[in-house]
Amino acid sequence: MADPSIFSHAASPEKEQQVKQILQRMESEVLAFRDHMEDLAAYRCDADTLASCAENNYNDCSSTYPLQQCMAADDLVHPACGDGTTCNALWSPNVTATRIPAALAVGPAGNPLDPQVVEGVCYSRLAEPYMIENYRPGHQMYFGSAHGSFRITPARHSEVCGAYDPRRRPWFVAASSGPKDVVLAIDISGSMDDYGRMDMAKEAAMTIIDTLTVADRFAIVTFSDEATQVGGQGRLVRATEQNKKTMIAEIRQLEAGGRTNYGAAFEAAFDAIDATIDQEATSGCNVAVLFLTDGAISKGLPEEEVIDLVNERVARIASEDGQKTTIFTFSLGDKADHDVTKRIACGSGGIHTAVDDFADDLVSAMSSYYKLYAMGLGEGGNQDWVAWVEPYAFHTAGKLGTSASAPVYDRSVHPPQFLGVVTVDMFLDQLEEILGEESSSSKMLDRFVTLSTARCPAIELEECEIEALRLAGGGATCGTCANATANAGRAGVMSDACEIQSDMPESLWDNTDMAGKGFAERACCEIGGTSPSDVCPLEPFDDDQDLMFLNDDQVDNDSNGILIVAIIAANVGLLLVIVCMWKFHKWHKAQQLPRADVETGGCCVSSMQPKAEPWIEIPQSQFEDCHGENQSTLTMEMGTSDRGTSDREMARQDSIDPPAMEQAARFPPSMGQAERYSRQISVDPPADEPTFGRADTSSRNVAPFVSSSHSSNLDAELEARLQNLMR
Repeated sequence: MADPSIFSHAASPEKEQQVKQILQRMESEVLAFRDHMEDLAAYRCDADTLASCAENNYNDCSSTYPLQQCMAADDLVHPACGDGTTCNALWSPNVTATRIPAALAVGPAGNPLDPQVVEGVCYSRLAEPYMIENYRPGHQMYFGSAHGSFRITPARHSEVCGAYDPRRRPWFVAASSGPKDVVLAIDISGSMDDYGRMDMAKEAAMTIIDTLTVADRFAIVTFSDEATQVGGQGRLVRATEQNKKTMIAEIRQLEAGGRTNYGAAFEAAFDAIDATIDQEATSGCNVAVLFLTDGAISKGLPEEEVIDLVNERVARIASEDGQKTTIFTFSLGDKADHDVTKRIACGSGGIHTAVDDFADDLVSAMSSYYKLYAMGLGEGGNQDWVAWVEPYAFHTAGKLGTSASAPVYDRSVHPPQFLGVVTVDMFLDQLEEILGEESSSSKMLDRFVTLSTARCPAIELEECEIEALRLAGGGATCGTCANATANAGRAGVMSDACEIQSDMPESLWDNTDMAGKGFAERACCEIGGTSPSDVCPLEPFDDDQDLMFLNDDQVDNDSNGILIVAIIAANVGLLLVIVCMWKFHKWHKAQQLPRADVETGGCCVSSMQPKAEPWIEIPQSQFEDCHGENQSTLTMEMGTSDRGTSDREMARQDSIDPPAMEQAARFPPSMGQAERYSRQISVDPPADEPTFGRADTSSRNVAPFVSSSHSSNLDAELEARLQNLMR
């Protein structure tokens, strides 16, 4: 519960008391929500819980909600649909909506296949009546599972489907790890350009930075031949939204080059930590160093001296400043020094993780740092720990708000198992009215900074608990606990899977009426309506613009849209393949048979010009050129004769081309394709008969030509298929 002494920014004692009561009420609400979820933990694997969950949940992107209605402007305004006067978005305060990250929703109809994700959905469904009953306007409630599922009330449609992972949101990480000082040390040596490692490192660093809150301090150190602190502040900075944006922009510009100097990296990291502590700018809580490399030491201190350096600096911070420093190391690729990085992590009570070059997600691998803190928050004097985040703009309201969050545990086992995080949102307009301050003002920010850092949770873990976490997470163990295997199933961070897997429902969704539809089709409505409207949104919906929003309300990568694009791209690719095969077929035969090249005006599907057989009649409509000009006469190009007489000269000698007449006699229109080909390769032309080879395009020879309507069955079939595809 908030300490009344921390409120020192209000204009008067009376206003201060009002603010204190509002924020204390928020904390009471989120702790009551937490208690309810922990009470329900005993039933999460019951057969009844799982059975009643089947087809009894509403998906945020594919379901129609019962009793849905178009939101009034007083509730929320969804700018993607309108301004709330004519158009807004559908919602339902009578149910909850469930969101599943796209990487987990890999089953039919977007169902998860991982039993623990399914279990998280079914477990949180037990809380739906509580969430609906306790919802207050402007105070949406939600639960993020440790395995990635998310449940929220009121139920709303997500703009972009599948991108929202609660485990990567500031409210989740803040509640599960507490205030902390974080230094990311990133290898930018030349080898980081291999296998896309540099891009993976950037993505991981930017995502981790985005999860930090104003309760945290952070710095970025890059190293190759030497080490440099990105931004050059010389110390850690507070993780405000502005500081995070500035640092992320710097990370985007990083380039790889040089050798690998571990010693310089750790020197720079610890110097920044010491400077922060000396200037009393630290969070005052735990210190985490996340060290990522893809190679072995190739410059600077040798490995034993690096290990001694790290151990000495960690011990100094603990003894002189009373802060515990934990090193988390990540060795990327098969050329990395897994042994040294493991020894560095083990020496500080940290975790080492080896990451494959082709790992799906480096971010998930690097998330082990907050899991260790989450396990520690479940014990000791951390019973009523509540985390706050910096005021931010609610995308669906156009107002500033904040969130109070608390971790949820199954406390029936030891160590307590981390199940997820509960959160309650609130708008700040009430505080603005009381204080006469803008929510975005520095005074308001200072208030939440003070509130967020008023308490340091105690992280006191036994070595066997940490060893169990290493083993459960797939990382390397340090050999410090003989019972690690026995403890691994209860690592305190990730809950055990329900034993009876056969009880897991295969289909979670009540309906999928909206599957495959875009946001506007699913959600945009006219005020007073209860279903989507063709009138709304008033302006075209811009998917790219929506991807710019990063707050809790604008989530979820439109996996349905991506699927449609992929299908269209696949069909276009198939069409191009068929066109090229058809044209190659025509060209190949044209090199072996006497033939005329029908001039098309240069307009065709690919760069390969179409070739026509002598006896195939090609409709005039197919030869409309790229400028819309029809070819009035079908003409043919004929090659130069073996006797050196040009076709043009032969055409001048006789209005009827003798070689063409002779060819017509040898290959009459009634003759089939196979027979014509057989005759061509078996009959030697007379010495005085020209052999028609490849057309000489340098002298485009033209002669009158009358074609037959007969074509080979193979050509007809190919052309018919192509025309069908083109339609």
